[in-house]
Amino acid sequence: MGFSTVPCNEFVEVLASKAPVPGGGGASALVGAIGTALGNMVGSLTVGKKKYADVEAEMYELKAKCDKLQADLLTLIERDAEVFEPLSKAYGMPRETEEEKAEKARVMEIVLKDACSVPMEIMEKCCEAIDIIAEFAAKGSALAISDAGVGAAFCKAALEGASLNVYINTKSMKNREYAEELNKKADAMLAEYPKKAEEIFNSVLGRLK
Repeated sequence: MGFSTVPCNEFVEVLASKAPVPGGGGASALVGAIGTALGNMVGSLTVGKKKYADVEAEMYELKAKCDKLQADLLTLIERDAEVFEPLSKAYGMPRETEEEKAEKARVMEIVLKDACSVPMEIMEKCCEAIDIIAEFAAKGSALAISDAGVGAAFCKAALEGASLNVYINTKSMKNREYAEELNKKADAMLAEYPKKAEEIFNSVLGRLK
């Protein structure tokens, strides 16, 4: 099932069900894609306007970056579902004997790394999107700045949502050195980008009120 291509109502219904996927990671990727698209919309409404001729080339460059980010984030909805399934199965592995315990521990370390890789990538993409949306908000059409503000808010939510999917998996890792390395990467993004997204939002809010 391609969760990035199903109708919105189906996605929401499956999300609300007991089905293991999609979950918070896939939902975060979708919200990130929507936030990025809202920024992209600002660019679309800016190009071709005489008033913004001096930034038109930059708008096209930013739009091209958004096109790629949107596609990547939609792909990550599918990837998140793909990496969760082996993790779900690993949690159910037997651990009655010492051999079974060892095998479960071995498999868990592999699937936890895979399960962390997707939300980490979602976080990285959302950070890129926030940087781009900052440019759209500052230089794009004043008639569309509310969309830049909404896009920043969505990408912030997606970033923070994906981080929880990183931390829940690193918490279960036996290799604490690797887990802490991932945690530090996530921590660094959370230290910088939610604040930046809030600044964009507040700037837009100030221009609207």
